[in-house]
Amino acid sequence: MADFEALHLSPAIAAAVTRLGWTADDPVMRDAAPTAARGHNLVTVVPPTPAAATPALAGMLSRLGGGTAGLLLCAEADLDEWAGRLHLLTADAGLSVLASHRPGRAARRLRGDAAVDLLVTTPATALALHGRSALRPEALSSVLLAWPEGWEDEPGFAALMQDLPKDAQRIVVTGAADRAADMVERYARRALTVSAPGLDGTVGPAGSVRTVSVPWNRRAGTLADLVELLDPASLVIWTLDRGHEESIRRAVTPSDPSVRIVTGDAPNAQTVIAFDPPTPLRLRQLASAGEVVVLTPPAAEDYVRRLAAIRRPLRLSGSLEAATTAAEKRRAAIVQVLERGSLDRALLTIAPLIERYDSATVAAALFDLWSGSGVEAPAAPAEAPSIAATGKVFVGIGKKDGATVNDLVAVLTKEVRLEREKIGRVELRDAFMLVEVPAQEAERVAAALSGKSIRRKRVTAKVDRARP
Repeated sequence: MADFEALHLSPAIAAAVTRLGWTADDPVMRDAAPTAARGHNLVTVVPPTPAAATPALAGMLSRLGGGTAGLLLCAEADLDEWAGRLHLLTADAGLSVLASHRPGRAARRLRGDAAVDLLVTTPATALALHGRSALRPEALSSVLLAWPEGWEDEPGFAALMQDLPKDAQRIVVTGAADRAADMVERYARRALTVSAPGLDGTVGPAGSVRTVSVPWNRRAGTLADLVELLDPASLVIWTLDRGHEESIRRAVTPSDPSVRIVTGDAPNAQTVIAFDPPTPLRLRQLASAGEVVVLTPPAAEDYVRRLAAIRRPLRLSGSLEAATTAAEKRRAAIVQVLERGSLDRALLTIAPLIERYDSATVAAALFDLWSGSGVEAPAAPAEAPSIAATGKVFVGIGKKDGATVNDLVAVLTKEVRLEREKIGRVELRDAFMLVEVPAQEAERVAAALSGKSIRRKRVTAKVDRARP
C-alpha cells in the first residue's frame, strides 16, 4: 500500500488495485498511474481489455470526487465490461459511477442533486446528453477515450471535445498507437505515452494460436464448452489480473480441481487459455508453456490478428452453433429473394432512404424489421417525415486542406448555430464538402458559413443546386 501511495493513488483505489493483483513495480502502473493521478495528459498502449487500463483508471479515479468529475467514452459493445472494471476499483472509494447506454436515465441523473463523479458512456450518448444540456464538458476535469481507433465517426464529437476546459486532462487508451495517432494529435497533444512491454513495436508477431470469438460477458461461460471440446490432459487459464478469477473458478474448477488459474508466467500444460488478450511478450511465454487458445471479444479481433502470425479459429458447439445455423438459414432466404428478381417496387420504396443513409445501414434496418428483432414499423403513421425536404450546401474546403467532417460540424453548431440533429450526411471530397441541411435553412446556412474559418482558411459556401 505504501508503494502505491508513492504513485499518488488514493488509499481506497490502492487497496482495490492490490486486491486485483497489481504491484507498484509493474512497468505500466509505475509510469501511467502517477501521470494520470497528477492530472497530466496520457496515452497508454495496452491490450484491448479494460483490465489492462487499470493503471490509467486508478490514477484518474484517485483525483475524482469532491466536485471533480470525469467522463469515460467507449464503444457500445465494451461499455458493460468497463462498468464492471470500474465497480471493482471504486467499491470502497465512495465515488459515484454512472454507466449509461442511452441518454434518458443519464440525463435525469446528471440534472439531479446527487453528484456523478464519473460518467461512462458512448460518444453518441455523450453528444445526445450534451445537446440536452445535461452533460456540461466545461465542468469536466478528466476525459478518457477508450480504444478510439475502433469508434465510428460521430458528427459533432470535435465540438464536444473543444468545449472541455484547456486544463482538463485527456487520457487515450489504445491497442494500436499508429491507428490512434490522429486522435491523440487532435485531443491529447504533448501527452506522455506509456506502452505495455512489447507493444512499442520492438516485438514482432508470435507463432500459431487458436482463437475463440466470444462477447465480453460470455467469456467465463465459454470456458466450460472449450474444456469439453479440447479435453486437455492438463490446463492452465491465464488472466491479466484477478478481476474475473471468481467467475472463472465457478465455470471450470468445481468439475476439475486440477485446472490452474495464473496471472503471471504460465507453467507447462497441454493447453493454455488466455482469458484476456495478452501482450506480445506474454503471448510468447504462454506459447512456450503449451498450445495457446485466446478468447477474443469483438474489440480485440484486430489486435489478436496483429499479435499472432497464424490464427486457427475454434468453433464451439451448442448455442453458438445453433445461432450460426439460424443465421445461415436467414441468409439463404435473402439469397432466394435476390435471385428471384422483381424488386422494382421495393427499390423505388427505399431509394430516398439510400440517398440519405448508407445502403448497408438501410439493409440492416430492414433486416431488423423483417426478422422481428427491431422496432416494429407503425401500421399507419399519422404524418410520415419528408425525406426529400433536404438541401445541400457546398463548402469550399476539403481533404487537401486538411479539413475533416468534424471541423465542419463544429463550425455549423458553434458559429452558425445549427442544431446537430439538423445536420445530415457530409460528403468529404479533395477540394470541397457537401453537407445536407433542412431545405428551408439551406440559404441561411450558406450565407452564415461564408467567410468563416476552417483550418485557418476562410471558406465560401453556397446552396448546391446541381442535385435534387
